[in-house]
Amino acid sequence: MNRIIPLTLATALFMENMDSTVIATSLPAIAEDIGTTPVALKLAFTAYFVALAIFIPVSAWVSDRFGAKNVFRAAILVFILGSVACALSGSLPEFVMARFLKGIGGAMMAPLARLILVRTTEKPDLVNAMAWLTIPALVAPTIGPPIGGFLTTFLSWHWIFLINVPIGLIGIALVTRFLPEIEGQETRPLDWFGFILTGIAFSGVVFGLSLLSMPLLPVWVAIVSTVVGFAAGAAYVLYARRVAFPLLDLRVFANAPFRTTVIGTTLFLIGVGAVPFLLPLMLQLAFGYSPFESGLIVFVSAFGALLMKFVAKPLFSAVGFRTALLWSTVLSAILIMVTGTFVPETPIVVMMTVIFASGLVRSVYFTGQNALAFAELDTSATGPAAAIHAVMRPIATALGVAVAGIVLEASAHLRGDALALPDFHFSFLVVGGISLIAVLPFITLRRDAGTEVSGHMTRAQREALVERSRTVEARSPRF
Repeated sequence: MNRIIPLTLATALFMENMDSTVIATSLPAIAEDIGTTPVALKLAFTAYFVALAIFIPVSAWVSDRFGAKNVFRAAILVFILGSVACALSGSLPEFVMARFLKGIGGAMMAPLARLILVRTTEKPDLVNAMAWLTIPALVAPTIGPPIGGFLTTFLSWHWIFLINVPIGLIGIALVTRFLPEIEGQETRPLDWFGFILTGIAFSGVVFGLSLLSMPLLPVWVAIVSTVVGFAAGAAYVLYARRVAFPLLDLRVFANAPFRTTVIGTTLFLIGVGAVPFLLPLMLQLAFGYSPFESGLIVFVSAFGALLMKFVAKPLFSAVGFRTALLWSTVLSAILIMVTGTFVPETPIVVMMTVIFASGLVRSVYFTGQNALAFAELDTSATGPAAAIHAVMRPIATALGVAVAGIVLEASAHLRGDALALPDFHFSFLVVGGISLIAVLPFITLRRDAGTEVSGHMTRAQREALVERSRTVEARSPRF
């Protein structure tokens, strides 16, 4: 197998995944320098995720229209430019726009990396190639928080973005040198009207909710933005039923495991997606830790997630998707709430143990839902399902950050005081409760859902197999 292609593609994924983790430990320093509050920087979080959700659905069409190699190289360049713009930002609006620009580049990189790998790799080598592609992306979140904290504490926050410049330039050079020219495939027409409607829906709802508790603009602006977003979403649902090639084909929701997974994971992520935003803020603002110290504490979550990847498959084979997703949801929600009981006197080893355990159980959930979502879909439905599945995650995460910011500021307002530890405790309780609601869709899931993928057999399936074996044995001639 030629490893240079997956490793070349992995350079971009490494940069993107590390960037998404380094910023969390640096929010207080960035906020102080550009004259805003750390909670207000939730807009920067949400801007990036909204850009991902808007542009991921068109990534395949753009690559086929202009060439996957060209688009992938351009996406890295856009990500670099967005990183430089972040480092040069001097105000909240500038920083938000720079993060949105980075999101446009990021929206093209991850989907195209997988697409290019599939189109340039022989099927017998695809599993190994995918492993080489994903390992650097899994390593990045484990080193991102300590690196981001170190750079912010001992140099300045600007360097967490500037380090993307050399990494990105190396990636562009590798792409130019080693990636073959990939012919575009015949594409169906791009649903431009659907693209506009979904863009308005995603940005309107997420930014509207993010602005509700902020004094940047009048409250009526936030309300109008949210209402317009929901209206555009409703209009798209009606529109998508009448066109032959909708941008996001909602007909795949007729498949029960896919529908359950998307609904459950959206609820799960609204809670879990807020944790990378809340936890570093609590450690720095309420506990007094430096960015480097908080980064050294929170990185163990990604380390736990990485370790669980090696045992997830046997676990699903032993208990099945339904049981694994139910219990990982419950345990994740409980651990989020436990995190909300931390106080400055809590021993660091206790905090790191809870955070590590959170990474383990969340990894079980995300691995399981990724497999279950496509376990019972026809081949013709996997493309439309993949688009919806890819869009769902950034939007749900953005909503989680928006909700966490609203709860934080509402709690401080009700207490009539500045942001403090009780506000973080209450926020963790709320987002943990939202994650727990994700149990409800999975309770209704069939026990044997996705068994062909998980390899798990229910009791009825085992009994049927034993009975068939006995029948065959009874009919076999004896000599």
